Amino acid sequence: MESELPRIGDLARASGLTVSALRFYDRHGVLVPTLVDPLTGYRWYGRDQVRPARLVAGLRRVGMPLAGIAAVVASAGDPVVARDLLAAHLGRLEHGLADARRELSRIESLICEESTMSVTRVTVPGPEFAAAVRAVKFAAGSDPEFPSLTGVLAEAGDDGLLRLVATDRYRLAVAEVPADIAGPPVSAIVPPRLLAGSASDGQVALTFDGDRITVGARTGSRLDHDFPDYRRLVGAPAESGETTLTGTADELRAAVAARPARAVVREYDGADCQLAELDGGVQVNREFLLEALAAAGDGQLILALDGPIRPLAIRSDRSFSLLMPSPQGTATGTSTQR
Repeated sequence: MESELPRIGDLARASGLTVSALRFYDRHGVLVPTLVDPLTGYRWYGRDQVRPARLVAGLRRVGMPLAGIAAVVASAGDPVVARDLLAAHLGRLEHGLADARRELSRIESLICEESTMSVTRVTVPGPEFAAAVRAVKFAAGSDPEFPSLTGVLAEAGDDGLLRLVATDRYRLAVAEVPADIAGPPVSAIVPPRLLAGSASDGQVALTFDGDRITVGARTGSRLDHDFPDYRRLVGAPAESGETTLTGTADELRAAVAARPARAVVREYDGADCQLAELDGGVQVNREFLLEALAAAGDGQLILALDGPIRPLAIRSDRSFSLLMPSPQGTATGTSTQR
């Protein structure tokens, strides 16, 4: 019977997948052989697996993640579900392309800035700037092994916004403030001490002049490091079919406080923490979730749960947050505030 079935090399040639790729998709349960010799490990596939293998090859070429490929293959008999999955992936690709265009525009401005204005002055309302600083400073890192994360990224460009970003690798916070921007687009990591005491009832001016940064009356040097790419997380589209909880920040904090919690030891630093156990098997760092809800501000919030292996999202009219799930006790998370 084996001689009548395609071997792994035959399926590789028929589908466009490599032999190693077929072994990979076998290990992850996407394309499982019909027969496997228990002694030699030789694999034989059914003739009806050529079409799914070609489908996998096509999805692989357009960069669909493994979980998405498995879902499309599993739903191949239901065109409506398959089309929804393909549309969601196309949305992610379009977001990624938009991010790439913005980044290339920023790079072009860096290349050309020496031949244009070298100084950028950003003026923002004092109360809104102080609120933005409060919204991100909790997420700034303190580990000297990651000096780029000890500051706050400040970005100002053609969209008329000053954007502040901070992360400690486990949380990410982003705040945006309408601004009057004079000069070329700028992106610089600001030492936290320059932002301390920057609250004002009037206007706050930030000046970026080469390596020198002035915030109000404080002057210092930008941190000469590369900041992580945060836009991919901030711009990720919502998934369909997610479970949601809706309420104010106080209501959702009370709901989280009433949910079961499990004590674990964080893998990355050995510290004790509590995992909040939510609907759908979602488990996240309870402290990070409560902080993210507090940072989301007033108004109605939506807490979106999309299963135990998908990020937990917090949405409002002015904010979008993500917390990575912690199914095995590794408490990690991201939080964005706009």
